[in-house]
Amino acid sequence: MKYISGLSSPVFNRTGPRAIAILGSTGSIGTSALRVAAKNPGYLHIVALAGARNMALLARQADQFRPPYLGVLEEQHARTLRDLLPAGYTPRIFIGLDGYTALATLPEADLVLAAQVGAAGLVPALAAARAGKVLCLANKEALVLAGGIFREVCRGSGAAILPVDSEHNALFQAFIGHDGTTVSRLILTASGGPFRTTSLEEIHAVTPAQALKHPNWSMGAKISIDSATMMNKGLEVIEAVHLYGAKPDEVEVVVHPQSIVHSLVEYADGSQLAHLGMPDMEIPIGYCLGYPQRLHIGLERLDLAKVGVLTFESPDVVRFPCLRLAREALLAGPSHPVVLNAANEIAVQAFLDGRVSFPGIARLIDRMLDGHDSLPVDNLDHILAIDAETRSLAEAAIAEGAF
Repeated sequence: MKYISGLSSPVFNRTGPRAIAILGSTGSIGTSALRVAAKNPGYLHIVALAGARNMALLARQADQFRPPYLGVLEEQHARTLRDLLPAGYTPRIFIGLDGYTALATLPEADLVLAAQVGAAGLVPALAAARAGKVLCLANKEALVLAGGIFREVCRGSGAAILPVDSEHNALFQAFIGHDGTTVSRLILTASGGPFRTTSLEEIHAVTPAQALKHPNWSMGAKISIDSATMMNKGLEVIEAVHLYGAKPDEVEVVVHPQSIVHSLVEYADGSQLAHLGMPDMEIPIGYCLGYPQRLHIGLERLDLAKVGVLTFESPDVVRFPCLRLAREALLAGPSHPVVLNAANEIAVQAFLDGRVSFPGIARLIDRMLDGHDSLPVDNLDHILAIDAETRSLAEAAIAEGAF
């Protein structure tokens, strides 16, 4: 196996402060990153913050860190944000996808934290890679949609990708410093979410409120639902293939309800290196922002005696068909993961809106994949076209009321 980028950025050799642009600062990853930055003020300097719709929170973040650049999705958000900012503080506000892309390529930014949710984060993340940035990637969908393109871009630009996902960050820590040719398996751990032991009969009546209550992690709505369906783990399998140059059958999933072991790398001699830690995203975020150094995080220490028991089990693909669908999409062709992701994003939002049932999420994805003929994804335009068409088809299917 070979990691996606060479990790040769000159940023890693500098001892001075690092300038960071955070795309998605008002989400769970972004707010965690800012807590890490606040604990390391002499080392991490915020130059840009971008938030989608929560202007009150973005204004508070901007007031605390005073970055010269901010980003929002729409002009009306920019007007609201300007009214909320304190007198005398006049940052430049970028708007829309072009604005996010501009922030991702700022000359002043050493690191770009891509923390947007879903396919919306693809274009800015790819722009950061093309600009040769250190890309701290929390947006797994970017690699699901365009992993091959990211590999090509990183080779040409010298960009470094550091994985923020707790599982891929764990793999990264156990992988780096070893010869990739001696790696035999990547083992992703999954909590199993809130319905790990729920009967199939009960799952049919699951509500959004129940699905949003993850037993271990505090996350945004979309990733919480993905965890409940285990689609997040399916997406992570695809992400691991692209990040580490692994074959699909070299990436496995094991359910670990305690969320203490955050993934493992198995080597040719049969040994497995695991990353253990408290289930808090500040740990992998801090590792990325400080790499190759480790930053002060100040969280509760892991006490294995207090944890007591660590258990592991195989995933139930009958209860969680999304994991199976993700593997099937990975094997079917490069355009199928694009369809998988687009259908999932539409299905998750429809579930949250009460338009489809919890099992209907998987049924909708299955229908979209079944009706898709493999297409080339040689460039960004191909990906965006397939993504848009799938969303349209999925909405039309939901309108039929079959889910």
